[in-house]
Amino acid sequence: MRATARRTGAGETQGAAGKTMFGFSYIDALAFAVFALAWITYHGMMEGRWAETRSLNRRMDVFRTQWTQRMLARENRIVDAQIVAALQNGTAFFASTSLLAIGASLAILQSTDAVMAIFRDLPFVESNRSGWELKTLGLTLIFANAFFKFAWAYRLFNYTTILIGSAPPPSEASTPRAQAHILTSARMAALAGRHFNRGQRSFFFAIGYLGWYINGWAFMAATVAIFIVMINRQIGRDSHWILDTEDGKGGL
Repeated sequence: MRATARRTGAGETQGAAGKTMFGFSYIDALAFAVFALAWITYHGMMEGRWAETRSLNRRMDVFRTQWTQRMLARENRIVDAQIVAALQNGTAFFASTSLLAIGASLAILQSTDAVMAIFRDLPFVESNRSGWELKTLGLTLIFANAFFKFAWAYRLFNYTTILIGSAPPPSEASTPRAQAHILTSARMAALAGRHFNRGQRSFFFAIGYLGWYINGWAFMAATVAIFIVMINRQIGRDSHWILDTEDGKGGL
C-alpha cells in the first residue's frame, strides 16, 4: 500500500509538472511561442526589403508617389483632400472599434466567473481563473496596440493633408523643391498606411488569439490559419493580378 501511495504521489507530481505558472500547460507556452513567432515573421516579411515588389501593401507605395505627382499638375486639389479625408474616416472607424473591443475585453474580465461557467461545459475547453484572466489581459493589450496604431495613422493622415495644402503650384511642378515636396508627401502617406496596416494586423492576429480560450492546440491551429490567410492576401496571385494588368504583366 505504501508503494502504491508512493506511485500515486509520483503520478500526481508528474501531472502537476505538466503545468507551468498560473495554470498554463507546456502546450500553452508552445502555442504562445508560435503566436509570437508568426506575428514577428509576418511583420518582417511585410516590411522588409523582400516585400518591396512582392507585398500588395508595399506595391501601393508606388501609386502613392504617382498620386502626389499628379497632384502637382492640378490647380484645384480638393479631390486630393477628399482622398485623405476618406482614408482618415476609415482609420477613425477602426480606432473607435479598437476602443469598443478594449471595453468588451475589460467587461469580460469583470465577468470571469459567469463566462467560465459557460465555457466549462464545452468540450475540449481548458480553463482556470488565473489563466482566463491573463488571456483576457493579453487580448486587451492586442486591441490597445491596434488603437495606438490607428490613432497614430490618423495623425499621420492629418500631416499628409497639411503637406498637400502646402504643395507648390503647378507652375513650379518641375522645380527641385516641388519634386522633393511630392516625395515627402508620398512618404508621409505611405507611413500612415503602414501604421494602419499594423493596426489591422493586430485585429487579424486577435482572431487567432481567441483560439486560446479553447486550448493550446486550437490557439496554434487558429494562429497558423490566420498567418496563411494573411500571407495569401499579400503575396497571392489573386491579390496582384490587377496591378500586374496595370504594369502590362497580366490580363483579364
